[in-house]
Amino acid sequence: MYVMCNAAKQVFIPQFYTKKFCMKLEITRNFLKDRWMEFNPSLFYERLARWILSLLIFAILSGMLGGVVITIIHLRLLLTMDIEHALRVVIIDALTILAVLEIFRTTLAYFSEGRVKVTYIIDTVIVVMVTEIMACWFKEFDLYKMGMLTFLVLALCVMRVFSVKYSPSIKHP
Repeated sequence: MYVMCNAAKQVFIPQFYTKKFCMKLEITRNFLKDRWMEFNPSLFYERLARWILSLLIFAILSGMLGGVVITIIHLRLLLTMDIEHALRVVIIDALTILAVLEIFRTTLAYFSEGRVKVTYIIDTVIVVMVTEIMACWFKEFDLYKMGMLTFLVLALCVMRVFSVKYSPSIKHP
C-alpha cells in the first residue's frame, strides 16, 4: 500500500515509512526553504571574491619570495661579471619586486576597503614604467622610446595627483 506524503507532493512512499519519512522530508524542506530565503547573492559574491583574492595573495607572496631568492642569487654576479652588468641585473630585479609589492598592496586595499584604489594601480604602473626606463637606460636606447616612456610616467604622475585630490573618500565642498 502506498500513501502520498504532504511534504513531498506527488511522491508516493510505502505506508510503513510514511510518518517518519514525511516528518524528515518536511523538516528538510523547511530547512532548505529557510536557507534559500537567507541566500544573498551579493554576500555570496563578496565571500567568493575574498576567497579568490586570498589565493591571489598567496601567489603574490610566493612570487615575491621567489624574486628575492633570485635577486640574492644574482648578487653572485658581482664577483663573476663586470660591475655594470651585475648591478643592472640586480637593480632591475629589485624594481620588479617593488612592482609586485605594489600589486600586493592593491590587493590588500581591496580587502580593507572593498574597492580597488586607483592610486595604488597608478603607483604600480609608475614603478613598472620606471623599471622599463632603467632597462632602456642600461641598453642601447632609442631617444624616441625613452621620451615616450618619460612622457607616460609624467602623465601617470599627474593622474596620481588628481586621483588623490579628487578621491571619493575625501569630501569636497
